Amino acid sequence: MRTNSEAAVNLTRGFGLKMFSEDELYAIHLATLQVLERTGIKVESEEALEIFDAGGAKVNKQTHLVKFPAYIVEDAIRSAPSKVVLNARNPVHNVILEGKRVHFTNFGEGIMVIDPFTGAYRKSTKQDCANAALICDALDEVDVILRAVAAHDVFVPTHALHEMEVCFHNTSKPVFNGGVNARLAEYLFQMGAAVCGGMDKFKERPILSLNVCPTSPLQLTSHCTDAIIKCAEYGVPVNILSMAMAGGSSPVTLGGTLVTHNAEVLSGVILNQLTRKGAPVIYGSSTTMMDLKTTTAPVGAPELGMINAAVAALAQYYLLPSWVAGG
Repeated sequence: MRTNSEAAVNLTRGFGLKMFSEDELYAIHLATLQVLERTGIKVESEEALEIFDAGGAKVNKQTHLVKFPAYIVEDAIRSAPSKVVLNARNPVHNVILEGKRVHFTNFGEGIMVIDPFTGAYRKSTKQDCANAALICDALDEVDVILRAVAAHDVFVPTHALHEMEVCFHNTSKPVFNGGVNARLAEYLFQMGAAVCGGMDKFKERPILSLNVCPTSPLQLTSHCTDAIIKCAEYGVPVNILSMAMAGGSSPVTLGGTLVTHNAEVLSGVILNQLTRKGAPVIYGSSTTMMDLKTTTAPVGAPELGMINAAVAALAQYYLLPSWVAGG
């Protein structure tokens, strides 16, 4: 089992980036509570609305707007586990997410590749996804495998199943997939059960995890909530990863974007914990800024590093494991 090194620990070696003080993090938390209670989150799914309603949130089923009293938010943060184990087919590659331990994964999901043999710039295929998983499996620096590219050469509605198949065949490390609805999540879990030797064994140590993305600003779409609910029911770790763009889908200021980001992620954490107390959940971020000249989201921008250093600090403030993008 891999525990790896720790970041931002008060030692005499190394360096770190401390974006906010404890008081400033508390101020962001209070602002987030205000947004969740007064502005709320738009939720598409009827099932999610029912879960929020039963959990004490203020649900308007006509507008699909959900508002959260502060105690519901605080309770979900407390019940979410501070330690999450990402299980691998080979247990020697299990990864522990807790505290300030640092692990690394590859980026995803690319849609184009430069062919390694012809040099052609083309759409990615299922074989490209397999090759990327095999490369990442061989790299000691990569602890967790995220399906790197999309399988464009298969039936589009089932591409997630094909991508997970080749990941299972080409790595024994923990694997992540994403962008799935409830039905695809069920199929993915059945695939995992087949690899583990049965659903009971899969639920005991799930060998895959899912990424889900709220939609900025302040929305949870059906495919996002469906996956969160299914993961909680099966005990599968779910990474709730906001992809806000400062100056585009969120405020241009760092603090304002963090409040919006925080509200989106915590709304997913609430749904996860109302579905099943203590279900494994990860505080995620791929939030960056919008280039106002090109209207793109430059993932290599310095602002991305600043935002995600702050997001990691927020996750530690809540005692939640985090997954953040790096510049």
